[in-house]
Amino acid sequence: MPAFDLPPADLERHRPDVAEPVDFDDFWKRTLEEAAGAGDALVSAGPVDNGLRLTRTWDVAFRGFAGDPVRGWFSRPAGVGEPLPAVVEFAGYGRGRGLPHERLTWVNAGYAHLLMDNRGQGDQYGCGGDTPDPHAGAPGGPGPATRGLLDPRDHHYRRLITDAVRAVEAVRALPGVDASRVAAVGNSQGGGVALAVAGLVPDLAAVLVTAPFLCGIRRALDLTDASPYGEISAYLAVHRGAEEAVHRTLSYVEGISFARRAQAPAHFGVGLRDTVCPPSGAYAAYNRYAELTGGQEEKVLHAYPFNGHEGGDAVHVRRQLGWLRAVLGA
Repeated sequence: MPAFDLPPADLERHRPDVAEPVDFDDFWKRTLEEAAGAGDALVSAGPVDNGLRLTRTWDVAFRGFAGDPVRGWFSRPAGVGEPLPAVVEFAGYGRGRGLPHERLTWVNAGYAHLLMDNRGQGDQYGCGGDTPDPHAGAPGGPGPATRGLLDPRDHHYRRLITDAVRAVEAVRALPGVDASRVAAVGNSQGGGVALAVAGLVPDLAAVLVTAPFLCGIRRALDLTDASPYGEISAYLAVHRGAEEAVHRTLSYVEGISFARRAQAPAHFGVGLRDTVCPPSGAYAAYNRYAELTGGQEEKVLHAYPFNGHEGGDAVHVRRQLGWLRAVLGA
């Protein structure tokens, strides 16, 4: 697939205006206060046999949106006693936490690692998930992107992003974690969620975002029919006249708006032939990153001109590892 978005020179200066709702900050403040009112984030952490000798893993439960129990795998290098910086990782669209031995890059690099389960997901690929979504009954389509799409209070991503913020709180309460050095990491849907966390958690140590979903949403809906954006378009093709309500809902989860409010050092990756999450969204979030918090000079973006949604793949992960080591001093 040839490049289909803006030319590279235009991407580098792409700073679109976003239609932010006037109550964006209040909406998220109230949402997170309601979640915090359910009690401390961490509920339990029990050791599991992961079949590995060099990694120890715990099955974690924490309180997410509305106090709902959310699952995750917490792992640490075996035989290491001192507190470690932590990486909280958010999985891609339709994926659950899977099995504890699937994601070992960050723990092998010497970090404590929490992989958050995606509520109400896990059935599209991978090895499944373990967190139901008891609030998925509002009008909307069957996929996560369209659940509760007519009202921002009912939208799936209000719940998932709240879970993600609470995951950061939970990992800070786990033993053997340096609570002052926590990073949020994700690709695709996980990248969009990590960016939201960066905008909502003011003392995050770092954020690493690759091919982020939910960035430049209106433009993406005009550019691609690939899922997940294609699911939103398909919903609107049936529910004619719902555009205003849908765009209003999506404005509360727009990644550019979260990026503007972030202040942690940031590492971005993007494939310029990505037809799933068009690269202009990632560039817009990067170019407007931290503009409401005084500007963040510690940010970097790696572009891969001949790659699609896979981005730089293992080459990019190697760059992430080197960057995060330098930022966290670990």
